[in-house]
Amino acid sequence: MATVRKTITLTDQQDAWIASQVRAGRYTNDSEAIRDLIRREQERSGEIEGIRSALIEAEQSGEPEPFDFTAFKRRKIAEHG
Repeated sequence: MATVRKTITLTDQQDAWIASQVRAGRYTNDSEAIRDLIRREQERSGEIEGIRSALIEAEQSGEPEPFDFTAFKRRKIAEHG
């Protein structure tokens, strides 16, 4: 995978946090730490989009129907004892 060199600006607090992560051995350098944060945000965004899609699908599936918990429980007991 090709890489692109970027210049970014961080606050002193952000820079100190990244430096502490590198010192602790969690990352080998600043770039690795920032790439990991980006990867995690991409994963989180994908998960949120999946949840959004499921919610939209559920909203569009029609009117809700009443749920009879007692009947459900009876069925499960009959199926599984």
